[in-house]
Order: sequence, then structure tokens, then C-alpha cells
Amino acid sequence: MAFSDRIVITGVGLTAPNGDSLPEFRRNLLAGKSGVTTIETRFMGKVLAGVCRFDEFRYQSKKDRRRGTRAGSVSIYCANEALRAAGLDPAKLNRSRVGTFVGITEHGTVETENEIDVIRQYDYDTKYWSHHHNPRTVANNPAGEGTVNTGLTGPHYTVGAACAAGNAGLIQGVQMLRLEEVDVALAGGVSEAIHSFGIFASFASENALASHVDPAKACRPFDKARNGIVVSEGGCLFVLERADDAKRRGATILGEIVGYAMNSDATDPVLPDPGRIAECMELAMSRAGVVARDVSIVSTHATATELGDQQEVQALRRVFAECPTTYFNNTKSFIGHCMGAAGALELAGNLGSFQDGLVHATINVSDLDPNCAISNLVVNEPRQVGRIENILNNSFGMLGVNSAVLVRRPVG
Repeated sequence: MAFSDRIVITGVGLTAPNGDSLPEFRRNLLAGKSGVTTIETRFMGKVLAGVCRFDEFRYQSKKDRRRGTRAGSVSIYCANEALRAAGLDPAKLNRSRVGTFVGITEHGTVETENEIDVIRQYDYDTKYWSHHHNPRTVANNPAGEGTVNTGLTGPHYTVGAACAAGNAGLIQGVQMLRLEEVDVALAGGVSEAIHSFGIFASFASENALASHVDPAKACRPFDKARNGIVVSEGGCLFVLERADDAKRRGATILGEIVGYAMNSDATDPVLPDPGRIAECMELAMSRAGVVARDVSIVSTHATATELGDQQEVQALRRVFAECPTTYFNNTKSFIGHCMGAAGALELAGNLGSFQDGLVHATINVSDLDPNCAISNLVVNEPRQVGRIENILNNSFGMLGVNSAVLVRRPVG
């Protein structure tokens, strides 16, 4: 690949249930600190959730926050944090050459539920329906609020890819850079999922909503006692640039995106297909010019549902059957399922491995499901493994959308 086509990560802005910056997030992952707690939600009472605690007003006014959405606020925070981390000042950039590509699982549910709750208090008189509802619920809202706040005038849109959306947003940024449509991309995903009772209610009706007396132990991927998903909010946006541009300005490079793939199961609305997952990982590696043995860490998607975890492990066993130096971990065990932000946050949480040689653990595994057993699954304590070369980030979603992104250790 020509140097000009190489795409690198030079900044990360994030908010997760256990951290509001990349250093804090990484520190808490290595320390085994969960971000899962309980909240009260409409019609359902107390539920488990991953809640972010970032300062909504660091980069936006109270008036703008009232007019906007929680997802938009997450996006604004992450965009500004990412630009600062990359050492980029929007005022000094060619703003028309900066694109914003934000993955989402869904958007508009929260605002619609809120408005219906308001008008039902007034005998469903629609004159009490907010005039802000339309701009709040258009699909591009999370990306658009970010551009309005930062003044960036390049292309912006959201990428709807269910729970693979964080990877999908990242892939879109890479593609737009390679097409030379932009010179800088803000790319990743966001979620405001915990503010919708409907998401909790739907998972509960599927018997797929986690429960546990200790919130910190509720999300248990691969464990026999796992009983469902912990719904979470969050966001993570990466600053992406062409490698030669980053090198020219002396930017710190956190990793290079060398491969990616997306495909479809085309089989079932919710049950993953191990064969298609395996093909997705293999295609990402093929595009990167690596083989399975070259992958140091696989960041798994596993959400702590029985069949979902098992199907992914089947795919991992097929692809990494003879890879003694490949390690596997899971970030959801700390933060729950951040939906559209999940893939982006999970990649970010592993980037620090390039510097410290540590693989963060999958916590809450007290009795490993034998159907999820795989060599080098890192459980409960981080593992020092030395030099990390490549990280493969898996992220899958409903209706059978699969994604994999491969990031290489920073070089020259």
C-alpha cells in the first residue's frame, strides 16, 4: 500500500460508563473497574445500565443542550476531545475538508418517547409537542450536532449498522480519506440507548436483559451464569488522517488501520452465523496482508447472551485454531453494551496495548461456559504478553451485520 493511502489514528475522544478520556478508560479497564450501575426507567422501574458522567457543558451551552439530544451531546463532547487529543484546532483547519461519520444503532426513539410522555399529561393535545422534535430525530442528528458545534463544514452523516455501527463509522472515515473526499475524518459511534425505555422493554421481552444483585457483576460474557445484556450509553470518535499528513505535522500516531471488512449473515434477525463472522474476520486480515497468527489481540463482540457468545466463539475457533500468541478479551464485561458506540469504545480500550504490552481482561468470568472456551481468553486479570503487533476488533449487530477492523502497531 502506498504511504499516501495509509490511514492512521491521531486522536481519540470518548465517554464510557467507566471513563471520560482515553487514559482514564484504559486505566480503569486494567484495574478491573466496572461502570455498570442501576437507573430508574419509565414503566419498568429500576434497571441495570452503563451510565456516562461526562460534563455536557464543557463544549456546549445549556441552551444548545436543551435544544439538542443526549446523543448529540455525546457526539459534541467526543468530537472536541478527539480534536484536542490530536492537536488540531478547527479554527486553523480547512473546515470543508473535515468529515464527521458517526455510527448509530438507532436514533429518534428517545425523543419520541419523551414527547409522547409530555402530551399524555395534556390529554394528548399535540400543541404541547416540541417544535425541536424534527431536528432532534432526523437520522443525521448525532453527527450534525457535532458539526454545528465545531463549525466543521465537510460532509457529515450517520451510519446505521445496529451494534456494528462503531466499526462502520470508522470504516466510512477510512474510505472517505482514501477517496480524497476529506483530509481529516472524525469517525466512530455514539449511543443514548439507556434513555429509551423501549430498548429495555424489548430486551426484557426476549429474556435477554441482564439481572444481578451486584451491578458490577451483571455483564458476564462467556460465563455460565450470564443472563443477558446490560444496556449502556457512550461514545467514541477517532481522528483519522493519511499517514503522510500526520507525519508531516509531527502528530502522535496511536495505530494504523490496515484492514477492515463488513458482510451480512442473511439468515436470522438476531442469531449470528459463525460462518459469516469467520469470513468477515478473514477478509479484514486478507486486506491487511496478515494471517491469523499475526493477530495479537482479538477484541470480541460477545454481549453475554448464551447463543450469541457461543456462535462468536465457534467462529474464533475456526479462524484462530493454531495461533498460540493470539489473545482474546471483552470490554463489555466492564461497561455493558454501548450499542452504536460499542465497537469504537472497545477498539479504543485496547489501543494502549501497543504501549504497555498488556491485554485487559474479560471480568466476571467465575465459571467459564465450556462452549465458550478458547485458548488465551484473558479472564479477570490483565495479562502481560509483550509486544503487540495487530489488534482485530469484532463488532456485530441485529439483522446479521458483521464488521471487523484491524489496527496495526504504529510504525514509521
